[in-house]
Amino acid sequence: MDNLKYYNDSLAYDFSMFMPRNEKSKNTDNIVKLPKAKVRPRQKAAAKRVSMSAFAVMTAVFVLAALCGNIFLRLQINEVNSKINETKTKIEELESEKTSLEVEFERRISYANIELEATEMGMQKKDKSQVKYIRINNNNTASTDNGKTVVSKDY
Repeated sequence: MDNLKYYNDSLAYDFSMFMPRNEKSKNTDNIVKLPKAKVRPRQKAAAKRVSMSAFAVMTAVFVLAALCGNIFLRLQINEVNSKINETKTKIEELESEKTSLEVEFERRISYANIELEATEMGMQKKDKSQVKYIRINNNNTASTDNGKTVVSKDY
């Protein structure tokens, strides 16, 4: 293929597009100018009344929708608040029940009740005759009543 002829020839360019236009070419447009329609003053007033009434209706609808939305949201908030209050009362009831159970637990395991139960079972407090003392020397040995010596193991 011979590309040289494309570089030397100017067929690809339309230089007439870059030339200044004359006055005749401006008038040869295909634009048709239509005469403006005359609007009567009554028609303007009627159109203005219609647009104002439409604006008033749209404004009323918008305000009504906003009020309905506000009422709906307030109802939702009241329902959620009532659920929160019910939950709070349940929490308070459970806390009071917990406190009463703790008091009952402390009453049942009090020292006086344990001592009373122990005496009913025949238990008694220890006295000096029941205590046996042992002596430990530096070697960590001890002697028992029958004379045996016990040595502890150092770890």
